[in-house]
Amino acid sequence: MPAPRKGRDRVTTTCDTRERARGALLGLAVGDALGAPAENMKPSEIRRRWGRIEGFLTDRPAGTDDTEYAIFSALLLARHGSALTVEHVERAWHRWIADLDEGPFRGAGFSERGTLENLRRGLAAPISAQHRHAWSDGLAMRAAPFGVFAAGRPEEAARLVAIDGSVSHEGEGIYGGQAVAAGVAAAMSGATVTSVIAAALSVIPMDSWTARSLRRAVVAAQRVQPDPLTRERQVRSAVVIGGYPWTDLAPEAVGLAFGAFAAARGDFRTAVLTAVNMGRDADTTAAVAGALAGAAGGLGSIPAAWASAIAPVTGSCLPSMRGHHVLEVADLLTQETPLP
Repeated sequence: MPAPRKGRDRVTTTCDTRERARGALLGLAVGDALGAPAENMKPSEIRRRWGRIEGFLTDRPAGTDDTEYAIFSALLLARHGSALTVEHVERAWHRWIADLDEGPFRGAGFSERGTLENLRRGLAAPISAQHRHAWSDGLAMRAAPFGVFAAGRPEEAARLVAIDGSVSHEGEGIYGGQAVAAGVAAAMSGATVTSVIAAALSVIPMDSWTARSLRRAVVAAQRVQPDPLTRERQVRSAVVIGGYPWTDLAPEAVGLAFGAFAAARGDFRTAVLTAVNMGRDADTTAAVAGALAGAAGGLGSIPAAWASAIAPVTGSCLPSMRGHHVLEVADLLTQETPLP
């Protein structure tokens, strides 16, 4: 694998679209599994329990709702491509989730539960997204497949993810998903870290909470610090809403994820571990950071031991997704012919 150019802004390695697609979605799953044990924790709690997290904390790491919902959206996108409509998304929510027995549904976020409640009451999009958590990071966590599909086209990635998100999110929740999708789309084309961040900001209102948080996190990440812990504290303090009980705010989670990506200068291992050790919604922030870094560096940028530990999803949250593997789904997104 060619070495990246030295410098402040890491240039991504040369690899083809399929390898970047696999890197993005496997990176998402790895980040999700690494961050799951630290979800909703403070950094001080993480340090007391494990010291610094440097790898999987279980012999059988598994993705959470982040990976399963990303697969859900990816399968929908692989079927409809750029012709995706709100009606397609709404029907898929009914067919694969809302109209089935709820099953275990472990780990689902507030936005997903609110959406399902509205859909089961007979409400349609965009009214189905009118619940108390429409600003959550539930769209951001499933946004990477849109960047994979629209590789090199951030605006198209942002357009498509907004269609998907209209069933479950509005406002800042949509902006968070658009920033992630556009960033992944730029990374898929081999863009530099700076260009990936610029692409994310280009598709959302500059005065939005999401844009402000993202900019603050990146500025904090780029300051010279004596050690990783100090840098993580600076990034975290730039965006975290202290005292707020819920950790799934889209502007906060997206800011932390891009901050981790910027602090790592695109390096996969550093990006995901930075996100994990900052706590808060650690599975989502690490999943997003992993998708960005995985798209930038390709499949080969992910440590082999981490990559091989990811198995097909169990359906612990979405039983209808059981058995799918993110690598299989990544290949579907890069094939020329849509699914029947």
